[in-house]
Amino acid sequence: MVRQVKFFDEPVLAIETSCDETSAAILIGDKVASNVIASQIEMHQKWGGVVPEAAARAHVEAILPVISTALSDANLTLKDIGGLAVTNRPGLVGALSVGVTTAKALSFSLGIPLVGVHHLEGHLLSALLDTPPAIFPHVALVVSGGHTELVKVSAPGQYELLGQTLDDAAGEAFDKGARLMGLGYPGGRAIQEAAQNGDPNRYPLPRSLPKDLLNFSFSGLKTAVLRLCEKEGLALNIADAAASLQEAIVAVLTTKTIRYLEGSGIGCLTLVGGVAANIALRERLRGECTKLGLQFSTPPFEYCTDNAAMIAVAGSIRLAAGQSDGYGLDVFPNAELPNP
Repeated sequence: MVRQVKFFDEPVLAIETSCDETSAAILIGDKVASNVIASQIEMHQKWGGVVPEAAARAHVEAILPVISTALSDANLTLKDIGGLAVTNRPGLVGALSVGVTTAKALSFSLGIPLVGVHHLEGHLLSALLDTPPAIFPHVALVVSGGHTELVKVSAPGQYELLGQTLDDAAGEAFDKGARLMGLGYPGGRAIQEAAQNGDPNRYPLPRSLPKDLLNFSFSGLKTAVLRLCEKEGLALNIADAAASLQEAIVAVLTTKTIRYLEGSGIGCLTLVGGVAANIALRERLRGECTKLGLQFSTPPFEYCTDNAAMIAVAGSIRLAAGQSDGYGLDVFPNAELPNP
């Protein structure tokens, strides 16, 4: 069944500050008019990961210039905005607070409605930005540094968790592997680039497939990469090691996802989250879906990592349904997906 999605009939300004990206976007109908991201990657590289207090300070410095640029890119002013959407869960509390406080101030001064958006819901609905957009119901594979989940999406706001990682996320395995190989941060991009000319079968890394049908596990893979690096030392072929790690992750994600889809009766798979930018994973899942006669949707690369455009999509749909949050909107470091 294909469900029609209704978007808010006025421009929506969205803000995303859940971790280390300061982003603002404007959605007009179902079209992204602007999507501006101020990345903190260069700052956090020297620490090998995100430092929460430094991230919050950087958000404070970047938030107003980013919003100003988003308005300018869309050829709009604040007076043209009809609604606001902001990530308020989950994430780093200090980082989230910067975005939510800014959104509240704008909502109050402009007299327009405000909605808080679950960060993961933004990712789940980001596939609506693909061409053609995802259809409902569909199965979403959410893969990032903090998430590895398989979710049935019956409609916006209607989510069923089918499976998840029992320990570490796939993105975390990429990051850990990249650090061990001396490839730096962020790990997903570094591994993908190093793997381009590598042999994915050079190093036999484990493919953990827990007996729980749809759950994942990557802690053993991280340990195996550590032992490989220790064993090989300077003799380690970085390109082959990166390719082997990438293949192990892609194989597990594909096997679990396709296993469910084959008997589900659902006609669409979406791939979302930061690791959705991995070309090998995209191509493997697209190929498997083609074999099964399924639609495969994944957002353009710029909407895979944390960005405000995906928050605008989720927020616009909520605003169109008449939902809004008051000025008591709070932030939460952890939160389950909304499922009324």
